[in-house]
Amino acid sequence: EHPEIQKEIYRKDDRLLALLKDVYVESRDPPVRVKDGGGEHLPCKLEEKRLTKLGHLQDLDVKKVSKGRISIVEALTLLNNHKLHPQIWTAEKIAVEYSLELKEVNSLLEFFIPFTVQEFPKETKKAI
Repeated sequence: EHPEIQKEIYRKDDRLLALLKDVYVESRDPPVRVKDGGGEHLPCKLEEKRLTKLGHLQDLDVKKVSKGRISIVEALTLLNNHKLHPQIWTAEKIAVEYSLELKEVNSLLEFFIPFTVQEFPKETKKAI
């Protein structure tokens, strides 16, 4: 918008250029030292794991999961146990058994419902 400002910005200043040519910078990286294992260590966050409770389906799933998580087979198993015996497999018992938060177990039981497989007798298949 202001051509005089633009001209001043792009003007070559010989005095500043001469001063810049006199500047010499030398930079060296400090030598890299490898620490041996005896020094202080940074804290490492280790994730707590637990063995899965898989029963007869153990070949189908992982063997260890982080605390606060469940495997697919465990999820299906606990949902089925709750569906078949809700008075025994309460949300509190599931939370303790699988190291989960109670509110997460309540959400799981509310929003995930396992499928039921129904097999029709042979004589009714023709009618369908």
